[in-house]
Amino acid sequence: MKKVPFITKQQAEDLIKQYPTPFHLYDEKGIRENVRKVKKAFAWNKGFKEYFAVKATPTPAILQILKEEGCGADCSSYTELLLSEAVGITGSEIMFSSNVTPQEDFILADKLGAIINLDDFTHIEFLEKLVGIPETISCRFNPGGLFQINNDIMDTPGESKYGFTRKQMTDGFLKLMEKGAKHFGIHAFLASNTVANEYYPELAKILFQTAVELKEETGADIQFINLSGGVGVPYTPDQEPNDIMAIGEGVRKAFEEILVPAGMGEVAIFTEMGRFMLAPYGCLVSKAIHEKHTYKEYIGLDACAANLMRPAMYGSYHHITVLGKENEACNYKYDITGGLCENNDKFAIDRMLPKINIGDILVIHDTGAHGFSMGYNYNGKLRSAEVLLKEDGTSQLIRRAETPQDYFATFDFTNLFPKF
Repeated sequence: MKKVPFITKQQAEDLIKQYPTPFHLYDEKGIRENVRKVKKAFAWNKGFKEYFAVKATPTPAILQILKEEGCGADCSSYTELLLSEAVGITGSEIMFSSNVTPQEDFILADKLGAIINLDDFTHIEFLEKLVGIPETISCRFNPGGLFQINNDIMDTPGESKYGFTRKQMTDGFLKLMEKGAKHFGIHAFLASNTVANEYYPELAKILFQTAVELKEETGADIQFINLSGGVGVPYTPDQEPNDIMAIGEGVRKAFEEILVPAGMGEVAIFTEMGRFMLAPYGCLVSKAIHEKHTYKEYIGLDACAANLMRPAMYGSYHHITVLGKENEACNYKYDITGGLCENNDKFAIDRMLPKINIGDILVIHDTGAHGFSMGYNYNGKLRSAEVLLKEDGTSQLIRRAETPQDYFATFDFTNLFPKF
């Protein structure tokens, strides 16, 4: 499968006249169409709700688009709660899923009326002392061991820091009921970035069966089951993308087989997808500014790992298109690098690409989730702008690029240098 950018060279050149590279660009049309597909895939469940994982793309303009399409927000921190509130997402439209949670985060979540998803058994008493136990609450389940699909190990939940054990789920529900909880949810995240239509249905079977058991053991009123995230995107051109309609149908079958016979056919299904919702609809637009010929051939960009951390942090693959050269032979081998003083600041290693000249515009694909959001300021590098390509073809600056003044804003120069 060939990866095609959602902008042409001419569009990029026009944008660069307004917004200097590098910048992250988002495709509004693609985002809205994808949300509608997800909702259609789960339309069989009348309570279905997508709680977008704010951590993936914590940008108000993006959250506003998702809100307009009927999404809620999955928040994991105080600041993400504030972001959601700022765009009018409050109350049960927020799912607060955090871990090692500071007290001020729980207090704000309670104030906003968010659904709190507890990560640990000990958090029950911690939360009670802070704000009391709400009538509706959720618990995060970790089954431990290995998570496998068709004998392939997808991930190792037993090594994860998240969630209650199975026994703690039963004990936790009973304890929460003693303290006044009346309505419950169950949540789990067992594998990351799966490109397998079987993941959600297999996860659903585990959670649905657990829900049936918990109802039998505790008598709890389980109102929703949250499949969380983990549905991935095809970062490499040879991967087949997930079929969200097939995924939704797989979950429906599990729902009919497990929950309906147990008298739990009214349970709502929630999801918390970040990567699937946004990754393909964002890209990093950058220019080649240097070339180097030593033991390898290098192309240096005006972007770096401060703009896109995933390749440096995880060794992740992100496809690269040289705009205007999409149909040229890829017969040059390059390392595509940024300018950080770290040797892992490479967007690609030994990547076969067309001949790249200084000034060429490179599009790095699939940065719409966990792209800008993972940016940082190492080496004093400044985070880039974010730009929205609107449905009508116009553009909007939705986050300006940082300036040195932003970098220095948290310093108190009056104490360090009285004459500054």
